[in-house]
Amino acid sequence: MGGKKPYAVGIRRGVDDSFTAGAEPGACEAGPVTDADAETAEPLPAPLDRGLVFVTGKGGVGKTTVAAALGVLAARRGRRTIVAELARRDDVGRVLGSAGGEVGASDGSVFAEIEIADGLHVISIDPELAMEEYLLDQLPVRSLAGLLASSRTFGYLAAATPGLSELLAMGKVWELAQPTRRTPGSQPYDVVIVDAPATGHGVALLQAPSTFAAAASVGPIARQARTIAAMIDDPSRSAIIAVTNPSEAAVTETLELADLLAAGLGRGLDRVIVNGLAPRRFSTADDVLLAAAGLDRHERSAAVAMRIARHEHRRSVGQQRQLARLRRHVTPSPVTLPQLFVATPGPVEMTSLADLLERRL
Repeated sequence: MGGKKPYAVGIRRGVDDSFTAGAEPGACEAGPVTDADAETAEPLPAPLDRGLVFVTGKGGVGKTTVAAALGVLAARRGRRTIVAELARRDDVGRVLGSAGGEVGASDGSVFAEIEIADGLHVISIDPELAMEEYLLDQLPVRSLAGLLASSRTFGYLAAATPGLSELLAMGKVWELAQPTRRTPGSQPYDVVIVDAPATGHGVALLQAPSTFAAAASVGPIARQARTIAAMIDDPSRSAIIAVTNPSEAAVTETLELADLLAAGLGRGLDRVIVNGLAPRRFSTADDVLLAAAGLDRHERSAAVAMRIARHEHRRSVGQQRQLARLRRHVTPSPVTLPQLFVATPGPVEMTSLADLLERRL
């Protein structure tokens, strides 16, 4: 597809992050850590040093943008990386600038592993194609596998089986993370970053393998489900990152997500990334002066400007309160990323975000 883009070579764009000074990479844990835990627990690898990284969070907070930036960062660090999307989506490919939208094209390239920069790949996972690949791997007769995959009866069964689509998608994610790939001619990856669904569906996705393993008990599907579940449950091999923005609703959902993971998987969040933090342009003293200046009715345009400035100040104060709320529940502090003043983030913005994440993650 022509020359690769320079994500992995460490270009610096000089994004100003002075207003987030003091923020440190954070982990949201499932419960309190005792002195005994601290003495016996082995330090976990950094999230991008694990084989699987799941990125989830409330819809609309920039989850896909952060997943793409994490992919840029991992590739920059010399790790062969793939960012996986589910349900035939190709948002990551568009953000990272894949040519012609080919990740989600209708010519069969869905489910293809596409290199869009040195060491950085993307894939759009279709559960139906994941099912076909699984059948081809499990059944000795290729024609029988193709027949089953295209069978209307089998399709109805798959659609009627709760969680089967999630299990098939997770099976492909797991396969991407294996040192020996079952996909003919495919090379292994050092890290697989999954742009997972929003919070509720994301938790269901993570729980699908253990749910199926418990329900099936025996057979090849149960065995593979247990294998996949073991990797998801192992915090030394997988990481779960929550993306939020500094709004009350998003922060509340992030804290609820940590509780859901603790209850359903017995583990918590490995990192929380707060995206879209507005710059702090004014102090409380500045706000008093702006309020006084806005009372001058003879300068109408100036009064409007003062009101806008005060609105921005109040928005920033509200965001800082929500950030402080997160910091009370997340140890150490969450990673913060600034608000991007662009309609659609692209390769330049991804490099800038990767610059920031490199210093904090």
